[in-house]
Amino acid sequence: MTDSLSTIEIVIWGIITFSILVVLHEMGHFLAARAFGVKVHEFMVGLPGPAIRLHTKNMAWGITAIPLGGYVRISGMEPGPEDELLGDALVLLRDHGSLDAESLAPLLGVPFDRADAILTSLVDWKAATPHGSRFELALDADPAGADARTLADRARATTYRGQATWKRVTILAMGVITNLTVAILTFTVVLSVWGYLAPTTTVETVGEASPAQAAGMLPGDTLIELDGEPIDSWDGFQLLMAETASGQSVTIRVDRDGARLDLDAVLDEKDGHGFLGVGPESVAVRPSVGESLVESLTLTGLVFRSILDLFNPSTFAASVEGVRGPVGISVLAAEAAAAGPLQYAGLVAMLSLSLGAMNILPLPPLDGGKIALEIVERIIRRPVSRGVALGLSAAGALVLFSLIGYIMYADIARLAQ
Repeated sequence: MTDSLSTIEIVIWGIITFSILVVLHEMGHFLAARAFGVKVHEFMVGLPGPAIRLHTKNMAWGITAIPLGGYVRISGMEPGPEDELLGDALVLLRDHGSLDAESLAPLLGVPFDRADAILTSLVDWKAATPHGSRFELALDADPAGADARTLADRARATTYRGQATWKRVTILAMGVITNLTVAILTFTVVLSVWGYLAPTTTVETVGEASPAQAAGMLPGDTLIELDGEPIDSWDGFQLLMAETASGQSVTIRVDRDGARLDLDAVLDEKDGHGFLGVGPESVAVRPSVGESLVESLTLTGLVFRSILDLFNPSTFAASVEGVRGPVGISVLAAEAAAAGPLQYAGLVAMLSLSLGAMNILPLPPLDGGKIALEIVERIIRRPVSRGVALGLSAAGALVLFSLIGYIMYADIARLAQ
C-alpha cells in the first residue's frame, strides 16, 4: 500500500498522529496541574516557536508554526533550588510599585544577572507582571504588612514547586496515565464491539517453494504436533518454531480430512530460526468487555516488555527490527487512515500505549526520570542543583536521540528496499 501513498499524505498523517499523541499526553499534565490549583501558562499544539495564541483569563492556548506534537508550560517547573531572595524581591516590588532588574539588583545587593533571574522566576510564578523593562507585583489582595517569607509562600502556593511531593509526582505521571488509559479503553471498546481475527492451527496458505510445500503440506491441514510436541495454538506453534534452526529436519503431524499424516520437512532460515512457510486460517472472535479488558492489559504488558528490550544489549538488535521511528510511524499512520477509521484508531491506541510505556522509564528528561528525581529530592530533603538536573537531562536526551536516530535510519533503510 505504501507505493500508492504520496509523500504529502505521509507527512500530513504523521503530523496529525504525533499531535494527537502528544496533546493527549500533555492534557494529562494540564488537567492534573489545574486540579491541584497550579497555574498554567500555555497549552500549545506544536513545537515551541511562533504561534497563533488565544489568551483567556488565566492562560494562553494556540497552535505553533510547526504543528508537530505539543506542550504545556506549567508555573514553577524550573530545575534547581529557588533563589532565597525571591520573597525579598516581592516586598521590594510591593513597596516601590515597579522595578526593573537594574534597580532591583542594588536593593537586593546582588549582581544584575541574579536580579534578572529572580524577576524571571517571579514572572513564571505569575507573582510579577512585566511592563516593558519594569515589573509590578501581581499577587491578589496583597496584605501591605506581609513579610518576605509570607509573600514567597503565597506566590509559591500556586506553582508546581510549591506542591507536596505526591502532587508533583501525580502531575508528572498523568501524561503517561492518560496515554495508557486512552489506549486500554480504545482497545477494550474495539475488541468488545467489533472483535478481532484470531489465528487458528489450520493452514490457509502454503508458500511457493517453501519447506512446507516440499513436504506435501496443503491448505486445510490442521497442525497437531511438531517433532512430537503438541500444537494447541498458532502462538504455541510459533514458539516451537522459534526454537528450531535453519537446515533442521522436523516432522509435522497434521490432520487432513480426519486422517493423521506425518510430514517431513527441512527448514529454511528466517529471523534467526527455522522457517516452514505456512500461514494460518483466522476466525472472527468477539470477546466480552471483561475479556477485552484482559486482552488490552496483556497487550500493555507486552508493549512494556518490548520497550525494555530496546535497552537490553542482548535483545536490542532483534527488538529494533519491530520498532518504527517518526518516518515509519508516519507511513503506518497514512496506511491505517487509508484503510479506515477503525484501523487508524487502533494504530493511535497502540502508539499511545507505546508512548506511555516509553515515558515512564526512569531516564531524564522523560517523565519517569523526573519522577525518579522527585523521589531522590524527597529522600535527601533538598532540591538537586540546577547544574546536576540539567546534566542528567542532557545525558538522557543524548541516549534517547541516539536511539531515535538509529530507528529513523532503520526506517529509511526499510523504505529504500
